Amino acid sequence: MQYVERSIESLDWITIILMACVVLLAVLKGWYSNRFEDFIKLPFSKNYFISKGKTETIKHPFNLLLFGIQVFSISLFFYLFLFKENKSDPLLFLQLITGVLVFIIVKISIEKIIGNIFSIDIIIDQYVYEKLTYRNFLAIFLLLINFIFYYSISPSTNMLIVFASVFGLLNIIIIYSSLKNYRSLLYGNFFYFLLYLCTLEISPYFIVYKALID
Repeated sequence: MQYVERSIESLDWITIILMACVVLLAVLKGWYSNRFEDFIKLPFSKNYFISKGKTETIKHPFNLLLFGIQVFSISLFFYLFLFKENKSDPLLFLQLITGVLVFIIVKISIEKIIGNIFSIDIIIDQYVYEKLTYRNFLAIFLLLINFIFYYSISPSTNMLIVFASVFGLLNIIIIYSSLKNYRSLLYGNFFYFLLYLCTLEISPYFIVYKALID
């Protein structure tokens, strides 16, 4: 009988991250039960933005914890996409999550600077807040997909591309949904809107895509 050496990758650190995200969701549901219920109903109701969006900021603990889940979920998905054959290197993941976090923070900071320059801080703050909230919502589903891909189904590259494309499309829908609330302002400043769209909503993701491909 010929024995074949079997290589077993340790996913203990990934399990800890995923379970920590689940615990955070449970904590949020317990501490902010009404807010969490409105948040879960985002695809069907605008009540979350009506009751909280006008007065709440990104720095609220509820938003910060959800943002943390978003960063971990996105990083785990791209870690699987980029290092599918080597899923047991926490150092690589640390580098990736740092890149994701820096990318998001820098992008939001530039948007806020632009808002300050053109004296539309309130509009930009609300727009950024809505985008971030919707992406926090998508991150919960991405968390579930990460559980499936890491512990149930070993996804092919094509499958990962399909899921990445779906989430990319959903992000486009999010941007459209957030921008349509400011139609009258956009029509009057279409050139600046087009410049903003190309500079901050298209170029950064295109650069990241090229970097990943290369």
